[in-house]
Order: sequence, then structure tokens, then C-alpha cells
Amino acid sequence: MIENFFSIDGKLLKLAQQAEAEAQEAFAQIEENSAYNEAKVLKAFIDNRVSESHFAGSTGYGYGDRGREALDAVFAQALGAEDALVRHNFVSGTHALTTALFGVLRAGDTMVSITGKPYDTMEEVIGIRGEGNGSLKDFGVSYRQVDLLENGEPDYDQIPEIVKGAKVVYLQRSRGYSLRPSFTIKVIEKMIAAARSTNPDAIVVVDNCYGEFVEKKEPLAVGADLIIGSLIKNPGGGIAETGGYIAGRKDLVELCSYRLTCPGMGKEVGCTLGQSRSMFMGLFFAPSVVANALKTSCFALKLFELLGFEVYPKCGDPRTDIIAAIQLGTPEGLVAFCQGIQKGSPVDAFVAPEPWDMPGYDSEVIMAAGAFTLGASIELSADAPLKEPYAVWLQGGLTYASGKTGILLAAQSMLEKGLLKL
Repeated sequence: MIENFFSIDGKLLKLAQQAEAEAQEAFAQIEENSAYNEAKVLKAFIDNRVSESHFAGSTGYGYGDRGREALDAVFAQALGAEDALVRHNFVSGTHALTTALFGVLRAGDTMVSITGKPYDTMEEVIGIRGEGNGSLKDFGVSYRQVDLLENGEPDYDQIPEIVKGAKVVYLQRSRGYSLRPSFTIKVIEKMIAAARSTNPDAIVVVDNCYGEFVEKKEPLAVGADLIIGSLIKNPGGGIAETGGYIAGRKDLVELCSYRLTCPGMGKEVGCTLGQSRSMFMGLFFAPSVVANALKTSCFALKLFELLGFEVYPKCGDPRTDIIAAIQLGTPEGLVAFCQGIQKGSPVDAFVAPEPWDMPGYDSEVIMAAGAFTLGASIELSADAPLKEPYAVWLQGGLTYASGKTGILLAAQSMLEKGLLKL
């Protein structure tokens, strides 16, 4: 009974009941996928004989850290990889992606993105934006891309031609700050097949952020060579305090480990500083937490569709990531929505977020993130650049009940500011 604790308009509560009822079919599919992925993760823990001794932290060089090695093995099995590099000292998903790209690319090589322009924070890494900052471009790596079609779908006709001669074919699974669809495993499989039709030796690298455990398969199952993500998103389950992973072909993971540490040492060094337990536990909880985030997302999409807004995707559409976009139409709508999300957060609910110049972005960004782990987008959060099309990107929700409350408070905030009508 949310109304016993929060002041929410009665008409809005009634509309929420309708939204929840209409979302039940989508909820059932989410729960089915979650059950499958929970069994898959549990089997990985059992097969790799995880024990309490693996939770002990190491210091210094971290030689012989059994927990670090077991964590890599469990992640690898759960994600369908030959090997994995899972470390708390990846500071973000962008850092893990950068490590992977610098690990496998060399001067004179070419990288081709076949999902259009990558996420904003990758622009300076590649060299699309910025000069002399140590980007791939500065190190002699060339870049080109296959733009998406007007409807946001891959350009399958252009992919085979443009990837010829490329060392790396790069795909971004999630939508980022765009309204294009996120790419399902089936679509990723088709894109990889198109690239390999003319470049069978290309290394296929997938930015897997926000996508882990949403579907029953990961991109490695359909031909990707490396997948990369952040532990403060899906695979950390809201428990890992920091970190990221690179998973895939064993030889490529080894090259990436040389970039993270140094050639000749790679995965054999790196202390865990007591972080192992939270990373193991986060992975164990991840499929269930991802399901809660998806249910929160579906509820929000249905509710705001009933309120008359354009939403991406629709509640019942197949999901491949936890991100949803709601086109609110005005800067004021973005601010009101994010401030309402913040009011429904367990941490810093008393704070009113405001737009600011955030590092790595080319416009002001407003972000609601009242989270136990700073910036953790598996926890209920919302952010938006203050520019056209004035859409807010929503993700996360550790529990469905609290996530639903946060969405209702976002709608209530907009209602109180006269930005929506019931």
C-alpha cells in the first residue's frame, strides 16, 4: 500500500494498477528468463567449486590469489566464455572497453563500428572527439562506422563492404543516448554473420553493458569474440562495489590482461583487497536483480504510455537490455522526472538533482542516482542530456516494489509541476 507512506494522486495510483495488469505477460517472460539464468549461474558456482576460502582478499602483487582465479572461471562459464578477466580495478565499463580495444588493436589496424556512433564516453577513446589525449587514433588506429538505417536497424547491405580489412568489428548492444532499438541476440548474430561474410578473421567485440542476463544467451554464443561490461551494472547484482569484466576467447583475454597490468604478467598479478566476496555474491544475485530492473522498466513504460508519452521500447517488446527511454518533450520534464526518481531512492532522497557539465558528455546532463553504490545503474536511476529529443533514460531497480514506487514518484513530480495531465 504505497499510499500509506507516500503522497501520490489517487488517479495516478489507479492508472498504475492498470499499467501493472497490462504488464503481466511481459513480467512472465522476464521471470522465465531469470529462472534459466539463475540456474546457469548456480551451475557455474558449483562446477568451479567455489568455497569460503575464495573470498579472502590479497594485497601487494596478489600472487596465487585463488579467489581471483575462481571468479574469472565462474564468470567465464556463466557468460559462455573460454576465459574472463574480472577485476575490481576496472573503474567503469568504458575503462574495460578501452582496455580491450587497446589490448587487441595495434598501429595500422582498423576498427569498424557496425552499430553507428558509439556511446558518448567512447568518442574520446576512439579519437572521434579530442586531440592528443592518447586515443586509439593517436596510436595509429583508424576508425570507420556503418551508420544505422533511419529506423534504427543495422544496415546489413553495407556491413560486408565496410568491414573489409578491419581488425576489430565493434557492436554496441544497448541504445546509449539514442532512441534506436537495443540489439537482441538474434540481431547481433545476424550482424556478426554479415561482417564475417567478407572478413572471417575479424575480432568481434561487443559492448555488453546493460545486457547481461536479460536474455538466455550472451553474444559469445552467436559468434562474438569478446564481450565487455561493468560490475556496477547487471553482473554485479547491486552488490559489487566497483569493477568490470572482459570475457571471451582465451588468447584475446590474455592480450587484454597485458594491457590492464603489463606484458609478461597479465592475469597472474593484481591483489583483490577484500573485493572478491562482493563480486562473487553480486554475480550470484545478478539474474534476479536484472529481472527486478526489467519489471520496473516495463511498469514505467506502460504507465507513461498510458499517460500519453512516447516510450522506447514498448512494455511487451522483446528485451535485450535494462534501459528504457521516455520522450518527455521538454527540459522541465526531464528535471521533474529525475527529481521524482531521486525522491524514491533509498540514499540521498532529500537531494534535488540539477543539470551539470558531466565529464565525457557534450551537453549538460541531469542524473538521478540515489544509490548504495555511486553511479550504479543496476540500481534505480535516470539520466538525460538536456538536448533534443528531451528523452530520459531509465534503468535499474534492485527490487520491483521499490522501483515501482520510484516511478510513481517521478510521475507525481511531473504532475505537481503541471507537466502531465490525468
